Amino acid sequence: MSTHASRTAPPVGDSVIDRLVESNRAYAAGFVDPGRGARPVLRVAVVACMDARIDLHAALGLQLGDCHTVRNAGGVVTDDTIRSLTISQRALGTRSVVLIHHTGCGLQTLTEEFRHELEMEVGQRPAWAVEAFRDVDQDVRQSMRRVRTSPFLPHTDDVRGFVFDVTSGLLREIDAEA
Repeated sequence: MSTHASRTAPPVGDSVIDRLVESNRAYAAGFVDPGRGARPVLRVAVVACMDARIDLHAALGLQLGDCHTVRNAGGVVTDDTIRSLTISQRALGTRSVVLIHHTGCGLQTLTEEFRHELEMEVGQRPAWAVEAFRDVDQDVRQSMRRVRTSPFLPHTDDVRGFVFDVTSGLLREIDAEA
């Protein structure tokens, strides 16, 4: 069992951000500058869901400096994801893109009605789409298409999509053409 599994929410009055800052001080005390630039060693960008159950570096055997990581709700390819991938490829040398969605994603339980509810609550319509989906495999395919057809990305030959199983830790590759 991971040490993270036994952690609990901070006691009332104790800020989780204060705990994170304190942990950073301990980390920084033993930190040694790896002497690497911002260009990922493996020349790969990984787009994945922000779900807290996915430890991307551990799941993919990655080390610090190996890849660029772009995470958002659902791991969907949005305009902002394309922006990050464009900078990653054009300015920082990445050539491959890995897309990772997962089982049990919260976006499978939402609809665009979420935006309407937000508008009713705060009096302003969000400029962004929820990007909710029912079929995780189909959404991975859609994300692959968005990457492969973007005019801003010069490297779209090595784009692969996967579904991460949150109960087994295994990746299942999605056929782009199915």
